[in-house]
Amino acid sequence: MSLPKIELPILELDLPSTGEKIKYRPFTVKEEKILLVAQESNEPEQELLAVKQVVNNCLIDIEVSDLAMFDLEYILLVLRSKSVDNIIEFQITDPETEKQVRLTLDIENVSLTKPEEGLQKVKINDEYTLVLKYPTIDEYAKILTMDSGDPLINYILMVSCLDKIVSEDEVHNFKEYSDEDIYAFVDNLSADVIKGIEKFFENIPKLRHEMSYVNENGDEKTFVVEGMRSFFT
Repeated sequence: MSLPKIELPILELDLPSTGEKIKYRPFTVKEEKILLVAQESNEPEQELLAVKQVVNNCLIDIEVSDLAMFDLEYILLVLRSKSVDNIIEFQITDPETEKQVRLTLDIENVSLTKPEEGLQKVKINDEYTLVLKYPTIDEYAKILTMDSGDPLINYILMVSCLDKIVSEDEVHNFKEYSDEDIYAFVDNLSADVIKGIEKFFENIPKLRHEMSYVNENGDEKTFVVEGMRSFFT
């Protein structure tokens, strides 16, 4: 006689980038092992690959590669809360005393920062408007393979925000053009348009939470938890 197959509940969450309701299941021991192995590697590329695999396993009828990076981080946070526990305990080194401090984070208190309204459209001239999008997970993955000191990183990330150019009677989707064509287009943009793209990129939603603690000297300090790697220390 074979062992019974355990049915997992199907749950719903609101996708931050669109507000769309999507379905998911909690992750299992198998998927928790995938995350632990990647965490032990301490390599961002392996961690992102593992997170994509786990989230892809748990989502229903959604293509993970099309998600924005903050969508992935938020979904992983929800999965961690519903699958394991909403409480995470970890240690940090206080920069003043260089002593270890134990902190306890309730991930249900973590919020997603929201950008200003109207940043998604940047006027090029009286005829054309640039429409921006949030970079996808795969676009961020390409950056992880680059040297962290490479000055081109910010440029490539900025380019990954380009979605389309629209006018009253034309629509040009950047995905239909080669990288060479896109780079040539960007190189000819005015400084004001570039500033608009940079402002959009700088205001991309992200998971962020401030935690207060008192160090060994009795001084009150703040530790900021931000991004996927921080929440799964």
